[in-house]
Amino acid sequence: MTNIPEILKNAKRIHFVGIGGSGMFPIAQILMSLGYEITGSDVLESSIIQKERQLGIDVKMGHKAENVVGADVLIVTAALLPGNPEVDNAIELGIPIIQRADMLGYLTHLYPNSVCISGTHGKTTTTALFTSMLILAGKDPSAVIGGKLPLIDGYGIAGKSGLFAVEACEFKDTFLHLSPAWAVILDIDDDHLDYFGTVQNAMTSFRRFAKSATSGVIANVDDANTVHALNGLDYISFGKAPGAKYRIYNIQNNGHEFYSFSILKENVPFGTFTLKVPGVHNIYDATAAIAAASELGLTAEEIQKGIDSFRGASRRFEMLGEVNGFTVADDYAHHPAEIEATLSTANRMGYNAVWAVFQPFTYTRTKQHMARFGEVLSLVDKAVITPILGSRETDTLGISSEDLAKIIPGSYCAKNMEDAAEYVLGNAPKGALVITLGCGDIYKCAHMMLKD
Repeated sequence: MTNIPEILKNAKRIHFVGIGGSGMFPIAQILMSLGYEITGSDVLESSIIQKERQLGIDVKMGHKAENVVGADVLIVTAALLPGNPEVDNAIELGIPIIQRADMLGYLTHLYPNSVCISGTHGKTTTTALFTSMLILAGKDPSAVIGGKLPLIDGYGIAGKSGLFAVEACEFKDTFLHLSPAWAVILDIDDDHLDYFGTVQNAMTSFRRFAKSATSGVIANVDDANTVHALNGLDYISFGKAPGAKYRIYNIQNNGHEFYSFSILKENVPFGTFTLKVPGVHNIYDATAAIAAASELGLTAEEIQKGIDSFRGASRRFEMLGEVNGFTVADDYAHHPAEIEATLSTANRMGYNAVWAVFQPFTYTRTKQHMARFGEVLSLVDKAVITPILGSRETDTLGISSEDLAKIIPGSYCAKNMEDAAEYVLGNAPKGALVITLGCGDIYKCAHMMLKD
């Protein structure tokens, strides 16, 4: 790892290339709170950049060599393409360059109670909920979250305490750059196999992540892969299993898929909690947050305040509005297990029909899970499939969204997002729920329907 303490020792101005990214903004906020002058650049105006400018950050539009002149350090992401003029000029000028993942890892060193929340599914919801608990308990935390938290109207916050809530992503072993005091593991599933190759390799990485924690590990004892990965290690368990330190029981459906449940802490009643986000799967995310908050000393009453305030992070079953007599929602689900959880919840919410508009993400994931995608997208009354978003990949597998549509009875394969939006607007029945799904930019399709 780059010697970040040495680089930052005499640094005054830190420049972010791609500062409009949701993962960059909270790091810029934290570094600004530590006294550094922050500047940045990006290629598109956005609400994040507006907020950065309101904080006094000088953000330039376009990546230009002159933007880095006078900077002491550059922060970049792995998403930058080769030949970026700012990076090239920084190299020529001898300005140190730090990867975002390394900088986030360094920041976790600075907080005695960094809580790094990992898992194939549920990271953003859990991190956002845990952050809400800390804020409303008056703990003044810092946070880096993968989705927008309405409570702070942002993706992170720079607090003044030693508490730091961090969403810990496993892709390309990014979470191994972190130095967690507490490591939380929600679950381990067969995702990012273009990097890991096998689930076993993923479990090995999660084990390394757990072993890096200095204060403790909090893990889902009901998830077989997590239990296997942590075999022989001490950890604080949560789940329905009788031996769990934080044991879930007395689950009640209060209607329309909103649940309450009770927790036994070491077999003693700890509290009963009522969720304001739909879906039984959110009970596990909430319990992980409850366990982490309790281990840090929050009371059941303080924890419930956070739960009461929390109505989801952005793009996590986010209800957006109504048009033509049907309701539009948006969700980040992109793995078959996530899609199944989301659509099963949607089917039980009492709508006349459920339509799913799905954007497959990467060719390797689409091919790997083709049969399962077909199964879970057949759970709804109508599936609309948009073209695959290749992202970091090119199509070397000869696979397309048409291949997926063929195995989903009655599905519609859209030419693009505009076509998908028009098809839904012209055909979705009144009283239906239409939910856009995917981790790319499929949310734009939802907004096209709502014309906002």
